[in-house]
Amino acid sequence: MAARCRLTARFHHVHGTNVRLDASRTLATRVESFANGLCFSQEPLAPGQIFLVEIEEKELGWCGHLRVGLTAHDPQSLEVVPEYSLPDLVNMGDTWVFAITRSHNRVVVDGEEARERGPPWEPFLLIERVRIPRDTLVGRSRPGRYSHILDDLYKMNVLPATARRSRIGVLYAPQPDGTADMHIIINGEDMGPSARGLPTTRPLYAVVDVFASTKSVRVIPVDYGFPSLQTLCRLVIQKHIVHRLAIEGLDLPQLLKNFCQHE
Repeated sequence: MAARCRLTARFHHVHGTNVRLDASRTLATRVESFANGLCFSQEPLAPGQIFLVEIEEKELGWCGHLRVGLTAHDPQSLEVVPEYSLPDLVNMGDTWVFAITRSHNRVVVDGEEARERGPPWEPFLLIERVRIPRDTLVGRSRPGRYSHILDDLYKMNVLPATARRSRIGVLYAPQPDGTADMHIIINGEDMGPSARGLPTTRPLYAVVDVFASTKSVRVIPVDYGFPSLQTLCRLVIQKHIVHRLAIEGLDLPQLLKNFCQHE
């Protein structure tokens, strides 16, 4: 699972006309207007596999925010990428997309009571039988000049859903009846089943609509219990420093220093 997650942690080459991808296809930027920002995961998701993005850049002057979900349409089969995920792609059928709001996206279905979430310091998020390291899922502000004084606060300082550096993911969890529930994860919190009855017999791709005030998003790879060499290096480095700002003075490649400080 871990290897598959890292391989598919990038955007599909098929995307909206206003989207520009970087060379690694992990950064998607809407370069014009507020629409035609539709993106998809490179490959279909496996059951329980989260497709996680971080809001990299915002743009003032537009109303509305990021939209995420799943679709059973292979992006390669689309003659034209729809202008909007809502309603255009959804109206094509077999697509489930929801807008991320400033306040809350928790969904209560069929009269159910909202489930209490676990304490934010629990190391793993549990959804059905899926177990995901929570720390990777949580978006936080990047360290500033005096942020080492507030390290404990930094760990708990979860960002609002639509803020810059916020992390939003989507996955599906198979059910006993052969269908699946779609879950949206916002900064380490499960919003509950946003949609039910999804087909598990068809490939399901993640949908990310870089819409309106969301200007740019970056894919964040997630390790499921088998950390990468990069992650292991980060843990060793962080263990032997006084605080995160000291990383900048180390004789390390800049990309590795950025990873140790901010991810």
